Amino acid sequence: MSYRIAVAAAPGQMGREIVKTLAERDFPTASFAALASGRAVGGAMSHGERNLVVEAVERHDWAGTDLLFMAPGTPAPVLLARRAVAAGCTVVDATGMSDPDAPVVVPEVNPGALAGNPRIVANPVSGAILMAMALHPLQALGGLLRVVATSLQPVSGAGRDAMDELFSQTRGVFVNDTASPEQFTKPIAFNLIPHIGAFGEDGRTEEEEAIAEDLPRLLGGDFPVTATCVRVPVFIGQSVAVQVVFDRPIDEAEAREAIRGAPGLTLLDRRDDGGYVTPLETVGEDPVFVSRLRLDAAVPNALLLWCAADNMRKGGALNAVQIAEELDRRGALGR
Repeated sequence: MSYRIAVAAAPGQMGREIVKTLAERDFPTASFAALASGRAVGGAMSHGERNLVVEAVERHDWAGTDLLFMAPGTPAPVLLARRAVAAGCTVVDATGMSDPDAPVVVPEVNPGALAGNPRIVANPVSGAILMAMALHPLQALGGLLRVVATSLQPVSGAGRDAMDELFSQTRGVFVNDTASPEQFTKPIAFNLIPHIGAFGEDGRTEEEEAIAEDLPRLLGGDFPVTATCVRVPVFIGQSVAVQVVFDRPIDEAEAREAIRGAPGLTLLDRRDDGGYVTPLETVGEDPVFVSRLRLDAAVPNALLLWCAADNMRKGGALNAVQIAEELDRRGALGR
C-alpha cells in the first residue's frame, strides 16, 4: 500500500532530512506534499525523482493526506496536528509540542508503545534517542536506578541559521571580525554554551527537562534522569557522556556483548589512541555508536559510556521515518 504523505516545515534542516530519508528508504508513497509558511512557500524541493513546489501549510487539504511529519519549525503544531487527525491523518511529530500524551517512540526500543494505533506519535529529543538506544540492551543485565548525562549538541539542532552563524563567526575569528550573536546567547565559535531552551524555575532548561521526561518513558522505568545540555561548535553529530547506575553489579564484558548484539548500535571501543567515535565520524551514518565503556570506580554498580550519532539521522529524521515504517508494518496507516 502506498500513502499520501506531507512534511510540514519541509524546507528546514530537519524537514529536508525527513524528505531525503523517506526517499532513501523507499517508503511507499502515492503522493508527496512539501509544506511551509511565509517566504518558503513556492520554493523548489525534490523527493527522490519527484520535483516538488513548496505549498502553503495553511491551505493544505488534510482529507487527502494519510501521514504527516511535523518537523521543527512547523507553525502552530498543536492546531495543525488536531486538524490533520480530525481529517483521518496519522501524525509523526518531531516538534515535541503537539500532544504531551502522545507516545514517544524509538522503534528498536519500545515499539509496543504503538499498540492501539495512536494517531499522534512523538519523536523523542535526540539526546533521549541516543541514550535509549545505548541503555536498552543493558536493561537485561540490571534495573536502572539513575542516569546522569552531559549532552553535547551541535548547532544543526537549532537550524540552518544557527549553522550559518557558526560558520560566519569561525571565519570572523581568523580575519579579526567580531560578530554579535543572533541565534545564540553568546558566541558559539570556539566556545561552549550550557544553555539549550528556556530556563525553568528549577534551573533546568527545556532540553534538559525533555531528556529527563523522554528517557524513562522510552525505557519503561521510573528512575531519575539528570542532564546537562551544552551547545558545542560542531555542525552535525551529537554526543552524550553517560553515567548509569544499576540495582546490581554489572559485568563489563556482558555489557559489551549486550551492546554489540543490539540492532541499530555499533560498539567501537578500543583502548588506544583513536579507538572511539567522535561526532564528525557519525555524519551521514545511521547507527548510534558506543565508545569508552567502563566501570565507574567512584560509584558502585555504575557504568560510564560515550554515545554518538548523527543528530539529523537517528537523532531525528531517521527515527521519525522508522516510526512510520513500524506503523505501516502494523497496518496502522491509511484510511
